[in-house]
Amino acid sequence: MNFTKILTPLAIIVFTVGAWQAFQWAGIALAAGGVVMWVLLHFTRMVTILKKAANRPIGHVASAVMLNAKLKKGVTLMHVIAMTRSLGALQTVKDAQPEVYRWTDAGQSRVDCTFVGGKLTEWSLERPASEGSEATTPDSATPALD
Repeated sequence: MNFTKILTPLAIIVFTVGAWQAFQWAGIALAAGGVVMWVLLHFTRMVTILKKAANRPIGHVASAVMLNAKLKKGVTLMHVIAMTRSLGALQTVKDAQPEVYRWTDAGQSRVDCTFVGGKLTEWSLERPASEGSEATTPDSATPALD
């Protein structure tokens, strides 16, 4: 269960009641101003992230390997969009759970991220097979020169 959905409104109520007891109506005005400021900070952050992502191709990332290394379980989709500075290419049906987004780099390496309820649950890195890997021989197959 996500406790932040319960704790955030509860904290706002406790803050407002405390402000009322300390300063009456001036306290209510102070609490309302604080809550509005908090909402505006989150809104501004979201708009800034989406504005940066709007200028990039959908599903493109500079390095899929670096993205794979930076991902952590439980981060939000907005956090991943901020890291990649790009909207992910949706791989599943719109509004269906779980949501799978893909980010691909210039070398065709890609990261598929699965989000359940807006939180990252799993991800996988897929790298293209290199063409020269079949032609190379292992070092043990070459004769040793004495």
